[in-house]
Amino acid sequence: MAIYEFETRTIYMTKQEIFQLEFENHVTEGLKAFPKFLSSKYIYDDRGDELFQQIMALPEYYLTEAEYNIIDTHKDNLRKVFNTHGAFDLIELGAGDGKKTKVLLKELVTNKVDFTYIPIDISQHAIDDLTNSLTTLLPDLEVQGEQGTYFKVLERLATYNKRPKVIIVLGSNIGNLDHPQAIDFLIKIKDVMSDQDFLFMGFDQKKDPLTIQHAYADSQGVTQEFNRNLLHRINKEMDGDFPVNNFEHWESYDPETGTAKSYLIATEPCVVEIKKLQLKTTFKKWETIHCEISQKYDDDTVEWLANKSGLEIEKIYEDHQKLFKDYLFKIKK
Repeated sequence: MAIYEFETRTIYMTKQEIFQLEFENHVTEGLKAFPKFLSSKYIYDDRGDELFQQIMALPEYYLTEAEYNIIDTHKDNLRKVFNTHGAFDLIELGAGDGKKTKVLLKELVTNKVDFTYIPIDISQHAIDDLTNSLTTLLPDLEVQGEQGTYFKVLERLATYNKRPKVIIVLGSNIGNLDHPQAIDFLIKIKDVMSDQDFLFMGFDQKKDPLTIQHAYADSQGVTQEFNRNLLHRINKEMDGDFPVNNFEHWESYDPETGTAKSYLIATEPCVVEIKKLQLKTTFKKWETIHCEISQKYDDDTVEWLANKSGLEIEKIYEDHQKLFKDYLFKIKK
């Protein structure tokens, strides 16, 4: 619960109300900008979560299975590394459905490792579903789920200092940030780490450009519906009138920079009114809304990001098809 003072009034807001206000402010800012933008983090309501589960099951979307292979192959080693200093808190940023993490959790619980799992996700629906599924799968596991965005939660991570922390960020979620933002993100994580803590983070690798292009522009159109959910949320939650079917998903990948970009493109001119925001915005034919970047990496780039952030690479884990890597970091000595 947060408290805000407005003149003589004191207003109490729940985390969900704060998040909704941030969403509304973001929509106002993004649709008034040129070129227009909307962040993909606001795709994730119940429907967005469901569509992302479908994406992860697509044959073109290699990321999930590649990282699952890494964790499944190296779970014994990861258990030993994470348990180096005894009991610890396992904090996951962007937990989602926990498909990959469950392999690791089962390994830790089976071997009676003393730890608490703290999954954090922008979607309360995802946190609730994950917590409920873990109650059935691993009834002895202590779970403390939290809803929130990475940067907000990182402010609270410093309070987890009674025992060592292992912070995990899977799925190449860092790829949604450009390099300056990624460095800022890594610095924020480093600043709440002690010399006994670990950071375990996934980075999707540069590869055949067509493999990447197909991963974000699948033949079944699931990714398109996923991105369109942004517009559905605005229509539903802010009384908007986006003609959603007139916006097509477009993906572009630049192999030189390693940057994949996702857009929604207006296929017809339109005027959109969002009554709750008292906002009208005009789209020309073929005008874009930039929704997301998905950065791809190599070892040199990751090492550069780590050095800029005060971290160092302890170990690198790779899947058997050499598509994806997880890096283990510690504070630079």
